[in-house]
Amino acid sequence: MQQAADWFARLRDGAAGEAEHAAWRRWYDAAAEHRQAWAFVERVGSRFAPIRATPDPRLAAAALQAAAAPRLRRRGVVFGAAALAGGLSGWTLWRDPALAAPLLALWADERSAVGELREIVLADGSRVWLASASAFDRDYGRSLRRLRLLAGEMLVRTGADERAFVVDLPQGRLRALGTRFTVRLEDDGLGLVAVHAGAVELRAAAGGTVRRVQAGEQLRFDAAGAGPLQPVDPAREAWTRGLLIARAMPLAQVVAELQRWHRGRITLAPEIAALPVFGSYPLRDAGRTLAMLSSVMPIGVRRPLPGWTRVEPAPGR
Repeated sequence: MQQAADWFARLRDGAAGEAEHAAWRRWYDAAAEHRQAWAFVERVGSRFAPIRATPDPRLAAAALQAAAAPRLRRRGVVFGAAALAGGLSGWTLWRDPALAAPLLALWADERSAVGELREIVLADGSRVWLASASAFDRDYGRSLRRLRLLAGEMLVRTGADERAFVVDLPQGRLRALGTRFTVRLEDDGLGLVAVHAGAVELRAAAGGTVRRVQAGEQLRFDAAGAGPLQPVDPAREAWTRGLLIARAMPLAQVVAELQRWHRGRITLAPEIAALPVFGSYPLRDAGRTLAMLSSVMPIGVRRPLPGWTRVEPAPGR
């Protein structure tokens, strides 16, 4: 399902060439499960067509995300109904945000493809670095500068302006206080904010106490509230330079980060998932990074099928 959603987003953005269409066809023909997943994605995607015809597609997309938010906070593989303002109703949406995100992101004001790193300068001088497969909407008014993160991760450096600057997620609102910070939608349905300069105030979607996150701190949060404050890893911003910096990072986490930037599928044998990784690696070149790791760690890399990379214990080690 994740692969089908990724393919749908890539082929619908208008930039896919003959090579990508041929790669999609190979993926489609490889398994009956692929064809079933693609049929489902097409059915859901076709129901987004009226969004393209609305005067402001962002309003429909925002309504979709608001309706889906309670379900996005709960992991599951069962599908639930969601109501969408503006003429759409009674259609289904994945509970898993990783599946819904590629479709939501298609109509975002700013988005990035898998493996793409973008730097965006906003009208007020604020800068946003957009990570792989990420998207946000912007809404600048007379008294408020507002971004809505729809998928993935971004680093924000706010520009000087009298208006308040906020970032909205399904899990809550972040208010920047002269700041540079990272905000990310995690795969487990939580939000993450890491503050590198200044401070950020967090209010969870369900209300409650406002939490202040200072420079050098980070926390994860959901709609009900926030977890404990933790120190920010100084390497947390390295992805904006295309780097993955690991300091005793479990191999499973390294592979998960590479997967965010890699179009194909990377799987990892569980018996080597906890191996610690050290060093600096190219984030947007999974093949090179895995080759580097296999030269210094007891792991092997093989490719059983096109688009599928398997990381396993090295033979005889």
